[in-house]
Amino acid sequence: MPPEDLATRVSRPASSASERLRITEIFYSLQGEARTVGCPTVFIRLTGCPLRCGYCDTEYAFYGGQWMEFGDILRRVAEYAPRYLTVTGGEPLAQRPCRELLTALCDRGYAVSLETSGALDIAGIDPRVSIVMDLKTPGSGEEKRNLYTNIVHLAAKDQVKFVICDRADYEWSCAKLVEYTLDRVCEILFSPCHGQLSPTDLAEWVLADRLPVRMQIQLHKILWDDARGR
Repeated sequence: MPPEDLATRVSRPASSASERLRITEIFYSLQGEARTVGCPTVFIRLTGCPLRCGYCDTEYAFYGGQWMEFGDILRRVAEYAPRYLTVTGGEPLAQRPCRELLTALCDRGYAVSLETSGALDIAGIDPRVSIVMDLKTPGSGEEKRNLYTNIVHLAAKDQVKFVICDRADYEWSCAKLVEYTLDRVCEILFSPCHGQLSPTDLAEWVLADRLPVRMQIQLHKILWDDARGR
């Protein structure tokens, strides 16, 4: 090791717990859903989630991962020179320093989005972040975890996503759309649960009811199925 590198390492103060996060993976791919679908994006997938949705496709992010200091995370992201960056999980807000990371990423000029289950408080998140928040349908098995007070913290730049497993989920989602006048709050995404609901059926229902929503299909599953890091 060159002397100057050793000196730098020795003089660097030890990181506090608030300056690191447990990370499952950092990867570069096409955004598979939401407003920037199809755009090259860096994904930071945090480890851990308090929910257990029946259709979860990232169970590998529940445990494990590795601790990374903020500086190392930022350097890894910078290698890709991205415009768009998504912080996801698991449930990223389950780790408190996630909020600090979001601000640090915004400070570096990235267009940052946060994918969150809607079960944890989103108040106080950096206003530059675009929040993509689920409302969990009955078919998810986690409907009871929805924190509806989060809705007041959403703005036009944000999105609310419903993953719909069947007709009952669709009717439930339509009722929530009306109850909270969600289309006046932000953009609404209706997504068919992969392998459970025909995208064509959902499209027909949306058209028949003239819903003010964006119907979406997960692009990454069409391109790469359930390949990890895609």
